[in-house]
Amino acid sequence: MSSETSYYEILEVEQDASEEVLKKSYRKLALKYHPDRNKEHDAEERFKLINEAYGVLSDPEKRALYDRYGKEGISQGAGFSSSQGGFGSIFEDIFGDLFGGSFGGSARKEKEHFLFESDLLVELDVSFKDAVFGAKKTIRNKYKSYCKACSGTGAKDGKLKTCPTCQGRGVIFARNGFLQFQQTCHTCQGSGKVPSAKCPKCHGEGFEVLEEDLEISIKAGVDTGNQLVYRGKGNCVKEGLRGDLYLQVRVAKDEHFIRHGSDLYLQIPVFFTTIVLGGSIKIPSLHGELELKVPQGAQNGHQVVFRGEGVPDVHSGAKGRLIAELKVEYPKSLTEEQKELVLKLQASFGEASKPYKSSFKKAFKKFSDWVKR
Repeated sequence: MSSETSYYEILEVEQDASEEVLKKSYRKLALKYHPDRNKEHDAEERFKLINEAYGVLSDPEKRALYDRYGKEGISQGAGFSSSQGGFGSIFEDIFGDLFGGSFGGSARKEKEHFLFESDLLVELDVSFKDAVFGAKKTIRNKYKSYCKACSGTGAKDGKLKTCPTCQGRGVIFARNGFLQFQQTCHTCQGSGKVPSAKCPKCHGEGFEVLEEDLEISIKAGVDTGNQLVYRGKGNCVKEGLRGDLYLQVRVAKDEHFIRHGSDLYLQIPVFFTTIVLGGSIKIPSLHGELELKVPQGAQNGHQVVFRGEGVPDVHSGAKGRLIAELKVEYPKSLTEEQKELVLKLQASFGEASKPYKSSFKKAFKKFSDWVKR
């Protein structure tokens, strides 16, 4: 990801995404790539780009300028406007999630603590056929739901006691050089309470794993890395509060077609005699057969393009190309009769069958002159 990537791509949302969708995606990505949580080499750079993108798209005026003129339109304007107050508050929320409390003395409101994330990310394996043509499937969705017997506390009869580690504060203090900040208590996960005894139903986990059948629609043209989102089908963290299910698509490979975006590549084995003589052959496509005309004398790797015979774009539906690439094949061995026929054919061409002679005639003379000096 670079600074030239679209702000919408950086935040992994569509261009018509609502303010709520923007905020939710920003919060998820900012938590994922914060340098204090993610140690990948490019995490810090991605975190900066994520903040830059949200800073623009969360401001209606700046978003309108960006949609019309791109980043140049933003660079010609002033800094972030005062209407962007939500950006600061959501950043404080993220900082609080990372460090478990206030930082640098600034106050923040108490947040509700849950045992697990409400959103659920699951990999979805999709066949090559279903990715190309689309399909409707029924999958088994497994999700977490808070234990109703203990109200998600993990405690028998919901009875809790003060956490012995943080003494009920929910946070512990840590020091990094001259800075002191608060961290979420690892014992009680910030709630300040721990079970007096484990709940017999969930064994102290505070949740149970449930299953449901879910009808999903795979749109024609989906590709590896795309996400299908089903609102309200994620984890249930409390009564009436259930997150979203994100299905991360992984498309299976095909033994014949190689896909690149909306384009398909197909390697066509062609015997050398067809190259010499030229000809027409039948090749497979997504919708049946196509006629491929092999030019006489075509080179190995020669490509023939069939427009509109590729994969439909998942957004516009416009179909890509089918690119047929010739692979010239030669016989691995010859019978005596075949050798004689080839020799006769070669002899019939005379000097034309030895193009290297005329090609290197000047070279031999040049090298000879060099040696004489």
